[in-house]
Amino acid sequence: MSDSFFHTDDMLRMIEDASRHIKQYMNDSPRIGIILGTGLGSVINDVEIHATLEYKDIPHFPISTVESHSGKLIIGTLEQKPIIAMQGRFHFYEGYSMQEITFPIRVFKSLGIDTLLVSNACGALNPAYSSAEIMLIDDHINMLGGNPLIGPNINQLGPRFPDMSRPYDKELLTLSEKHAKELGIKVHRGVYVSVSGPNLETRAEYKYLRIIGADVVGMSTIPEVIVARHMNMRVAGFSIITDEGYHEDLQVVTLDDVIHAANRAEPHLVSLLKALVSAI
Repeated sequence: MSDSFFHTDDMLRMIEDASRHIKQYMNDSPRIGIILGTGLGSVINDVEIHATLEYKDIPHFPISTVESHSGKLIIGTLEQKPIIAMQGRFHFYEGYSMQEITFPIRVFKSLGIDTLLVSNACGALNPAYSSAEIMLIDDHINMLGGNPLIGPNINQLGPRFPDMSRPYDKELLTLSEKHAKELGIKVHRGVYVSVSGPNLETRAEYKYLRIIGADVVGMSTIPEVIVARHMNMRVAGFSIITDEGYHEDLQVVTLDDVIHAANRAEPHLVSLLKALVSAI
């Protein structure tokens, strides 16, 4: 897949190709799309699956290369609501362009999805946050070094200069806080900053990111959110805190550490997501 495709109306054809393929396996008209990033993998156990499509079989879809991310599109129902879920996402550090990373979100919109729910793993910058806790994303800072809207705008998809004053839906945030309280789940509400990775941050970088106003740092999510908002989709974002970057004496963090912390928080996030889906 080449960036040049995304700079022309060929993108509309590619979206249509992918949508047409997926629609063959759809019985309902889902309005909720979910990116099963870190912390939401086990929600698939609660989905009544109607079809599972490998990314490699969907026209123009990238392939996930990260070992902790599957590469499957799940069509089914969750809490009696029809949904489509990405089991595994794409990252800038994998070498994909911003347009490739966000292509599935363009396809979601074409399929009728108007609400996007997304999760990620992150490192805490705010000393009030602890590993295995959950943060509801209230705002973000893009430090990836790129933007999926760069290039000629395709007016059929969205405006040239989309507003980002509130990228995360206020009503969904309020609902998430309400259900978290009812479920007895501790949640924070804060700012997510995304950097390119794949290395974790230095002590100086953690300090800098904290100074500029971020509460947690990760390597994903923002490109998808920008594109979703470009197409006027509602968005809710959830971050699982897997390590703490505010200590002076930073400890070495491995992928196993991240997965272990995510697994501790995952049942709470899955319960919260199910309650939110039921309420939408």
